[in-house]
Amino acid sequence: DAEGLLRIKEENQKHYRRAQRHQEKKEKIQRHNRKLGDLVEKKAYDLKTQYEHLANLRRVHILELTSVIFPIEEVKTSMRDPADMSSESDNAMTSSTVSKLAEARRTTYLSGRWVCDDHNGDTSISITGPWITLPNNGDYSAYYNWVEEKKTTQGPDTEHNNPAYTISAALCYATQLVNTLSLILDVNLPKKLCNRQFCGENLSRHRFTRAVKKLNANILHLCFSQHVNLDLLHPLHTLRNLMYLVSPDTENLGR
Repeated sequence: DAEGLLRIKEENQKHYRRAQRHQEKKEKIQRHNRKLGDLVEKKAYDLKTQYEHLANLRRVHILELTSVIFPIEEVKTSMRDPADMSSESDNAMTSSTVSKLAEARRTTYLSGRWVCDDHNGDTSISITGPWITLPNNGDYSAYYNWVEEKKTTQGPDTEHNNPAYTISAALCYATQLVNTLSLILDVNLPKKLCNRQFCGENLSRHRFTRAVKKLNANILHLCFSQHVNLDLLHPLHTLRNLMYLVSPDTENLGR
């Protein structure tokens, strides 16, 4: 028993010495991990600083681009509210009738369904100048209606103020701006759309609406990437969504 007890004591001493070595190794690994953690934290801070600097540069480039080359502005029109005009003509009109007229004014029949548009008739959005605008409610039917009418009408086109021209020009500029923004922001667009899509040959109704849907999808994708307030966006408001995207009030522009 004494010999067994002595043998057990020797084994315990060996285990104790081994445990001390393991403890020293554990402390060494912990010190190494703390150094690596401090290094990673410093690198993360440096990376965050570089991202903020890059975002500021992108923001400056975008604001310069949209103020000098592609200014996007809201153009007011001098259209009066039908509800106000009706109430002036008939003082006995009930409030329910006025509200129904106002609601009808904010409703647009677009692509086979009724859509609500709070800005319908009040404003339009211009790009590169007040003479190149798009309807605020996203109704671009004037373009393909003009194309279909032109196919059936013979003779030269002398109507230079046709809204189809301004729609085509505005969409062309919007496409070029979106493609440029994707390069500055380093964001891959979900739909491929070349700058000359809306200029040149007259597009059929199917090709035109398909190209507009691609453009709207690309704009919404950019808005989502820059964390634009979703309550401001509408899937049919092409230039208005762009205006919200490049607005100086967009806090995350350039992220």
